Amino acid sequence: MRSIEPWASGNGAGSVARMGTLAYIAMGSNLGDRGETLMRAVKMLSEIPGVSVRRLSQFMRTEPVGGPEDQPPYLNAAVEAEVDLAPRELLAALQDIERQLGRDRSKEKRWGPRTCDLDILMMGETVLQDEPELILPHPRMHERTFVLEPLAAIAPEAVNPAS
Repeated sequence: MRSIEPWASGNGAGSVARMGTLAYIAMGSNLGDRGETLMRAVKMLSEIPGVSVRRLSQFMRTEPVGGPEDQPPYLNAAVEAEVDLAPRELLAALQDIERQLGRDRSKEKRWGPRTCDLDILMMGETVLQDEPELILPHPRMHERTFVLEPLAAIAPEAVNPAS
């Protein structure tokens, strides 16, 4: 686990006076310089007003699950952030980071290769089940070792609010 204190210690880049909700975000990349892409995503996340990045797991190399068979391996990680945003606002911010890092959802296959994939796993005690574009907690996180291992490394005490 890495501490992200330089970005989250009130430097103004991503901090606000009152934060509240812990959000856990899964990160993945299997195109380009995967490690650089994930570190850029963390930095960009830390610069969003209302977001304070607290912890980042180590990067984990994993084989793709589902999708085309010929795609390269992923680097995966998890981030813990304290947020003062609504779930839909955080989702929009994550999708904007993905776009800035080269992801074009209109051109990719389901579970295919991507430059950057950012998913909200859990956001405090929030449970959202009625919106197709945002289900919280993430509906398949319990099936994915590449999500659970990095998450457990930074938040072993985290509990799925839907269970």
